[in-house]
Amino acid sequence: MASTVNVDQATSATRQRTPQGTSESAPSDTTQPSSGAGRAVASSFVGTAIEWYDFFIYGTAAALVLGPQFFPSGSDLAGTLAAFATLAVGFIARPFGGAIMGHFGDKTGRKSMLVTSLLTMGVATVGIGLLPNYATIGVWAPILLVLLRFLQGVGVGGEWGGAVLMATEHAPKGKAGLYGAAPQMGVPAGVVLANIVFLLCTQLLTDDQFTSWGWRIPFLLSSTLVAAAMWIRLGVMESPAFKAIEQEDRITKIPILEVLTKSWKTVLLAGGTFIATNGIAYVFMVFVLSYGTKELGFSRGTMLALLIASCPVWMAGMGISAHLSDRVGRRRVYVASTVALLAVSSVFFTLLDTGSIPVMLVAMLLLAFVLGSTVGPQSALFAELFPAHVRYSGASLGYQVGAILGGGIAPFVATWLYASFGTTSAITAYFVLVSLVSLAATLVLLRRPHVAEETYAAQPASQPEITEGAR
Repeated sequence: MASTVNVDQATSATRQRTPQGTSESAPSDTTQPSSGAGRAVASSFVGTAIEWYDFFIYGTAAALVLGPQFFPSGSDLAGTLAAFATLAVGFIARPFGGAIMGHFGDKTGRKSMLVTSLLTMGVATVGIGLLPNYATIGVWAPILLVLLRFLQGVGVGGEWGGAVLMATEHAPKGKAGLYGAAPQMGVPAGVVLANIVFLLCTQLLTDDQFTSWGWRIPFLLSSTLVAAAMWIRLGVMESPAFKAIEQEDRITKIPILEVLTKSWKTVLLAGGTFIATNGIAYVFMVFVLSYGTKELGFSRGTMLALLIASCPVWMAGMGISAHLSDRVGRRRVYVASTVALLAVSSVFFTLLDTGSIPVMLVAMLLLAFVLGSTVGPQSALFAELFPAHVRYSGASLGYQVGAILGGGIAPFVATWLYASFGTTSAITAYFVLVSLVSLAATLVLLRRPHVAEETYAAQPASQPEITEGAR
């Protein structure tokens, strides 16, 4: 098979392409202009921010308004649970998006799938904004809502892997963590954008106007944002690592099959490291909005403002931890960040329940920073786990496994736990449990040797090694 080219032959081929006077760590594609990496990073950040804006406005709408619009019943709790259940549908769809776009991303290139994922998400999001509610078309309203939410999940499922690889595979040696943080930073940037738009809508419109039609504005705005992101992405050059596997004829027929047969343990462990981060983050971003307004008695504007204020700190945590992971190793940063997440999440609701705005802000800032710290090195680490010819498939699947078991069910579980026990201590116990699971997965995964071939554009092709992530 083309994917099983001898390691020595592949390494030799790469060295032959390395110009004289440079080390083996020089970029394999020396004709690429210096601006290529910058545009790739910008594309990963902006595109991911827009895609996650689309994904998050659904979560915000689910917390604030979708229940009565699409799932009318005599119980507010039932409507909220139903809305949060459709939130989970997007997560269920994400592995399908990761598998489909991972397959073609490993066969035809990273760039084409980034464009596809962006278009898929944009169409689904605008569709939700145009969708008639239950009072207008009856049972078709929730059915179509679920289908469009599923399509959103497919789009975002294929987004993360491509954005991460375009950033890390364009990165110079020793900076994959920092470059890989760009698409990760797109996540809180998307949260900020989504919540600013919702905040403006709630402040400029009356409650009746917002409930009737104003909630649709953030969804319809997506069409303009997607067009801007598409312009940036279409100008990005293909990943040097993918060019190398094309030149060496190492493209695999069915990448997903190779990942599932040879690296399934790595996929599961990688997903396990992400369960706590993703689950706690979605409670933080979605459930807390509903809890703060319905249980603590604050306005929508106040809760949205607290969340928006925490996002720059979230991004700072990502950048700092990503840079540190390049300097001291993925393992140390990953383990330390997961321990910090366990500690902070265990007191988060205790601080939130004080009902004091300054204390609540401190709680939000602390949790945002440690959430950022846990995902800062993630892009580089997940890229280092799989060889380049199956990297899109492997990294995407690992990420989406964690997303389903984490964020996909977390807002629903948090709502159910609070309704069942009447105390946020039950949610705190859930935080502690998932943090321990992720810590265990992290410790096991980072003790395993993992492949780092072509993680960076600068690294020799097909040369397995134990990377700094195993320190």
